[in-house]
Amino acid sequence: MLPLEGITVVAVEQAVAAPFATRQLADLGARVIKIERPGVGDFARAYDRTVKGMSSHFVWLNRSKESLTLDLKRPEAIEVLRGLLARADVFMHNLAPGAMARLGFGSEAVRRAYPRMIVCEVSGYGASGPYRDKKAYDLLVQSEAGVLAVTGTEDEPAKVGISVADIAAGMYAFSGVLAALLRRQKTGEGSALDVSLFDSLGEWMSYPAYYTFGGSPPPRSGARHAVIAPYGPYAAGDGKVVYLGLQNEREWARFCAEALGRPETAVDSRFSSNLRRVEHRDELDALITKAFSTLTADEVIARLEAAQIASARMNTVQEFIDHPQLAARNRWREVASPAGHIRALAPPFNFDGMEIPMGAIPDVGEHTDAILRELGIEGGTVAEWRRAGIV
Repeated sequence: MLPLEGITVVAVEQAVAAPFATRQLADLGARVIKIERPGVGDFARAYDRTVKGMSSHFVWLNRSKESLTLDLKRPEAIEVLRGLLARADVFMHNLAPGAMARLGFGSEAVRRAYPRMIVCEVSGYGASGPYRDKKAYDLLVQSEAGVLAVTGTEDEPAKVGISVADIAAGMYAFSGVLAALLRRQKTGEGSALDVSLFDSLGEWMSYPAYYTFGGSPPPRSGARHAVIAPYGPYAAGDGKVVYLGLQNEREWARFCAEALGRPETAVDSRFSSNLRRVEHRDELDALITKAFSTLTADEVIARLEAAQIASARMNTVQEFIDHPQLAARNRWREVASPAGHIRALAPPFNFDGMEIPMGAIPDVGEHTDAILRELGIEGGTVAEWRRAGIV
């Protein structure tokens, strides 16, 4: 039995954060009914056409879901949503600030109508405060949360290359719903969850915040670590780049003796502690680069592994896709879609003895007729609604 088998989630969702949360609930066996706009669906469907004509974001975030199209500005659609919520366990939404409340489906109203319901509202800045009604997209939240202040080079800030604010909020919405389901099992009561991109990314910014309490923020340091050295990229003699990282003085001594072939460097007063190494980072980097200049990247990696120093190659995305670790652990699956089967990574849960189902990616409104039949709405009415743009 899958952990969330028998749980129904109704999601009025779009883009990344809420769909990421509900896709993970679907991975664990929940039935997820995704409500989309008639005709166009979730606007993330149109981000690009790179996956057999489908959007890479949508393919990633929406497998194993049922797509129901509803124009929530129409009273008939509102009644359908009420009918769905009467049968549901979780209501997730991330429309524009205040949109669901204006339709009569704010958290308080839904909880009054359905006391066992778990309502999760995902927003940019949360349900209160001066930024409550401010629109928010991933890059903008990265900017407001200070991520750009600590990411990039000394000369230029940079955004994180994936939707880190959306992903953070999706993870906290997912884990929050799981906790609320467990609480309901114990108390019989539902919950209202308020998850924001800003709060979620704020939690991830705690290390820079605490560091700044000491008097100054951590500097932007490119691919290097701001407060640990050596930790980052180093070029080998063949022009390839190797990444390495040290965590303590035992590793530093081994690194000097076995990787650099210079055991005396470990006690050099410029490098005798992490604080000193960071202070003299440029000299340290020059010393390491000189030592590696006569070696190929493979030879550098071999020395680092022999010394038990953590290291990595800088892979391209294609090299990640072809990574031998993914192949050895059988991480790739095939998922059905409107454009045929596509490759997808298995969820990272790895339950012993249980295969996580990976259902199809739905076409816009693919399950509309079937879901409406469950609610007792027959085909003739559905056909009329479709002509009128209600579904």
